[in-house]
Amino acid sequence: MDAADDRLRAGRWLEVFAAFLRLGLTSFGGPVAHIGYFRDAFVARRKWLSEDAFAELVALCQFLPGPASSQVGFAIGLIRGGAAGALAAWLGFTLPSAVLMTAFAFGAGALKGPLAQGLLHGLKLVAVAVVAQAVLGMARSLAPDARRAAIALVAIGVVTMVSAGLGQVGAIGFGALLGLALRRGADAAPPDVLARTVPAWAGLAALGLFAALLVAGPIAERATGSLAIAHFDAFYRSGALVFGGGHVVLPLLDAAVVGPGWVDPSRFLAGYGAAQAVPGPLFTFAAYLGAVMRPPPHGLPGALLGLAGIFLPGLLALIAALPFWGRMRAWPSAQAAMRGANAAVVGILASALYSPVWTSAVNDRADFAAVAAGFLLLTLFRAPPAVVVALGAAAGLARAALG
Repeated sequence: MDAADDRLRAGRWLEVFAAFLRLGLTSFGGPVAHIGYFRDAFVARRKWLSEDAFAELVALCQFLPGPASSQVGFAIGLIRGGAAGALAAWLGFTLPSAVLMTAFAFGAGALKGPLAQGLLHGLKLVAVAVVAQAVLGMARSLAPDARRAAIALVAIGVVTMVSAGLGQVGAIGFGALLGLALRRGADAAPPDVLARTVPAWAGLAALGLFAALLVAGPIAERATGSLAIAHFDAFYRSGALVFGGGHVVLPLLDAAVVGPGWVDPSRFLAGYGAAQAVPGPLFTFAAYLGAVMRPPPHGLPGALLGLAGIFLPGLLALIAALPFWGRMRAWPSAQAAMRGANAAVVGILASALYSPVWTSAVNDRADFAAVAAGFLLLTLFRAPPAVVVALGAAAGLARAALG
């Protein structure tokens, strides 16, 4: 990649920001649904990366601590627009929900009443259709034969029997091992879309900073008595110790902010309820928690501190992994492991399609019909997800108004 290529990528940050801002405004349904939205936007429509490369990113981010969907988005921005594109992707996807959660902390209102609940329910049904479309498309590409389909089935079994975060990591690890055991010869390495996006020195620096902040936070807090450092460390530690992201971080946040008495349990639950009703990453719940903390810093500075603390470790872990992953993936054994891991990702998404996506949204035959209609619009008529989101919201409002 020469200097001209670098300049071209750097100039694409505005395009990346606009694409992710649109997703940040419309991606309801949680981290699994976000993967479906990303696949449609950047694999099927814009073709910024291939199906294999996308699944590879998903598998890698499931192995790393932090919010997996935000990490995948950050990496896609990196591929398309370099460092500026990565930051633009994170900001565009995170900003809408961060603003909404901060506004909720300041008392701007909550989604209450039958019409608001109908709207939220309609958006959840859209998420079911989006995830179903992603599972179907990825299964066709990543589990096209009996061996890889079997790996996907094994992954479903693993995540069904083992708790969420550990089950996902275990399923991908087991899938990689099965890929190694069942490989047939060595295939040519697929194109590395992340080649030279992060130099080795930057990866090592990110790893060092990740570890330094994890160790130095409590030491600095005890030495200075600073509540700002204590708050940042609480959010940073929560983001650094969770795998898969999403709802898995909630027990850690509860222990980090409710345990010391910084946030009242009732306010914690109210914020969690509001987080279900906004698009974008669930980790922006940290903005709400930072804003409502009793000891200062709180308000807007607290919200910014919470966002920085919760997202930073996952992004540092991703930057640390990318340069070395790019070298390892060229090995024939790594290629076989990747094929197994990618098939396992299909199984993980299929399992999540049932629980929590389907079980939390589909309650009756009318809901099933709405999901089927959304799925057909997405798969047969190639309707943009934003259109399906608008139709789902309208259907939810209409159903609530009628009864």
